Amino acid sequence: MSGALRATPPHLRCWLSFAAEANLVAWYAYKSLLVGSHLASRDIFSALEIPDFRWLWIGSLGSSFAMNMQIIARGWLVYTLTSSPLDLGWVTISFMLPTVLFALWGGVLADRIPKRRVIVLAQLLNAIATLIMALIIFNDQVTFWHFIWFGFFNGSILALSMPARQAFVPELIPERLIFTAMALTTTSWNLSRIVGPALAGLLIAYFADGDTSSTYGVGILYFVIAGLYLISGLTMLGVSKPGQVQPPDDKSPWTDVADALRYVWAHPPVFGLILLGIVPFLFGMTVNTLLPAFNQDILGGGPEDLGYLVSAMGLGAIIGSLMLATMGGLKRKALWLLVSAFAWAGLTLLFGFTTTTLAALLVMALTGWVSAWNMSLNRGLLQMQVDDHMRGRILSIDMMSHGLMPLGLIPISYIAEYTSVAGGIMASGGAFLVAVALLLLFSPSIRRVDEGL
Repeated sequence: MSGALRATPPHLRCWLSFAAEANLVAWYAYKSLLVGSHLASRDIFSALEIPDFRWLWIGSLGSSFAMNMQIIARGWLVYTLTSSPLDLGWVTISFMLPTVLFALWGGVLADRIPKRRVIVLAQLLNAIATLIMALIIFNDQVTFWHFIWFGFFNGSILALSMPARQAFVPELIPERLIFTAMALTTTSWNLSRIVGPALAGLLIAYFADGDTSSTYGVGILYFVIAGLYLISGLTMLGVSKPGQVQPPDDKSPWTDVADALRYVWAHPPVFGLILLGIVPFLFGMTVNTLLPAFNQDILGGGPEDLGYLVSAMGLGAIIGSLMLATMGGLKRKALWLLVSAFAWAGLTLLFGFTTTTLAALLVMALTGWVSAWNMSLNRGLLQMQVDDHMRGRILSIDMMSHGLMPLGLIPISYIAEYTSVAGGIMASGGAFLVAVALLLLFSPSIRRVDEGL
């Protein structure tokens, strides 16, 4: 960052960066829409012209903004309070653990209860809980344990509602637009990763008035986040379809869960896609958790710089996901899925070696690009492989597998705590590379993830 820009007041500097990034997003989004065939490009607008899907997409966008702004607020304040990379890891674990505990039950809810009702209730509960947390932070009464309990509640709501949101998409859109819809859903998440963190950094720096250890700015940010969750829930009321449910039967929820597990085991492509979805969450997402510590300890940055780094990743991701949305007819999707996994692993390793903000921004942008391809391809292939009546439960198993993130995060956080943050990220990237290579070598189902499509 130049000396002139560093001399600019932090809140103004953050706003200037935010405006520049918004212009870049508009330019690259426009350019990416020109990639591929005219038919594929029209698919993007065809999907968004469907009212029910459009309302679902807007609601997802609001929820994604809330979550990404919360990541910046939570990470910044927790590291300010504790100065511990390990504590950052524990807070993330409190959010991810409910995914393992409750995601399967979220799949049962998605198949048994109208999906729109599940999503609306979840967002309203998130809004109430976030409002309570905002009051605690704003009154300067927050402790590390508040973030643990709030993270567990937030994660539980997500685990119980996300399968319904994901399984709702194929009910609202034609099959030929499934990959486009998945890419657009990823785009909404990544758009929020660009604008949300920059806006979060702006609010913290501006309202704290230079005292970035103050809880005042973070407290105001949590009020904004609560409002976004509320808007996300109300937006879902615009969806006309309540969501398909299974015909009534005498099966218990436990039987539904058992049926889903047997289904995955009996369908190797589905099993392979779930395996390929686990590894990035074990070793690729650790960068997100350790980023506040890396930003302060290695790069010497403030809250606005942390926002820049997350926004850079989101900028790369939105370009990648929009490009993929224009390439619905992409051939050899399984090969591209594996290539993107290896690239993601290599960039995670490379990030640990960066020592300047500019280099870190570049690597984060490239990481966002390949991770968007990886996740969109994985979700699209999984949606296409699963039978309609099993979709909610299978997507919940996929989500539950993401809750295994602590198995990778805990040892990586210990390495970061007792060696260095950079060393922990390097170890994560190396483990990521080895894990993908071993899956490819020893699991035949990995090579069959696009079988029958």
